[in-house]
Amino acid sequence: PRLLSQFFFADERVTRVVAEINGLNAELDPQQYLVLLNQLHLSQAHLLSVLERIMEECIPRQRHSRDYLVKFPEELLVDNLGNHMLFAAECLLAGTFLEVEEEDGAHLRPQARNLLCSLELVRTVLREQSLSQPGSYPEPVQAVLVQFDRLFAEFELRWGTGLGCWGGGGCAGAGGASWYPHLSSYVSSLVVVKSPEEIYRQQEIIVLFCETVERALRLGYLTQEMIDGYEPLLMFTIPRLAIISGLLIYPDGPLSLERSPEQMSQVFSPFYNLLKKIRDLLRVLSVEELCLLERSLCTAE
Repeated sequence: PRLLSQFFFADERVTRVVAEINGLNAELDPQQYLVLLNQLHLSQAHLLSVLERIMEECIPRQRHSRDYLVKFPEELLVDNLGNHMLFAAECLLAGTFLEVEEEDGAHLRPQARNLLCSLELVRTVLREQSLSQPGSYPEPVQAVLVQFDRLFAEFELRWGTGLGCWGGGGCAGAGGASWYPHLSSYVSSLVVVKSPEEIYRQQEIIVLFCETVERALRLGYLTQEMIDGYEPLLMFTIPRLAIISGLLIYPDGPLSLERSPEQMSQVFSPFYNLLKKIRDLLRVLSVEELCLLERSLCTAE
């Protein structure tokens, strides 16, 4: 049950899979190569998750702030972001990360080198500690973990801020002791990193939804029991009511059509013209008709 013991076996698995990949001719057995790559991805993700739990247990008050993660797309945050970042660092050192401009690469490459060296040091120190005293974290171990956490956060922040995107390209490993093996190809991907303005606009939408719920409770459209019980119907009801609230009740809020589509949140800007049509139709309704419409939108029909 000890985390250091879990780390030891997770680290052993990563080392074993990397050795198998390095000893395999990918051109002669491409199917087995892909199987091993998948095993490597899973074993690395498990190792990082154990390392994350160790840092939470060992240095909870010394962790570097991760507030900047709010700018990354949600789908990236739930998909082994740590694994992607370390892969990016390895590709940067190999000099084959296709989406990186030369100037950005010059700034990021030293950080990538420091991060990967720090990771190797962490793996060595934690392996030794797991074999000697697997139930404690002496000061030298804590210092190594603090350094790795800081370097990881700085690289993660610089990557998102410096590039404005997340990308991937072909990669060749940086050496036998490297974190990632030689890769013949890597499918590139791009996602838009949220700007400070977009983050603020999405916070405005959160406020709109909160005010919509408060108004719906006051008018009897919803009940507190439905909210406390996580009624699935609310996933449809609240956004529907929020559109009406944003267009009629709070016209100066995040759904304001007085601003251009570029000034709206990316959540709603693609529907700018449709929202205008909806607003024009809503404006001709009487109070009774609007009430009837909102109650109808609260049903499953």
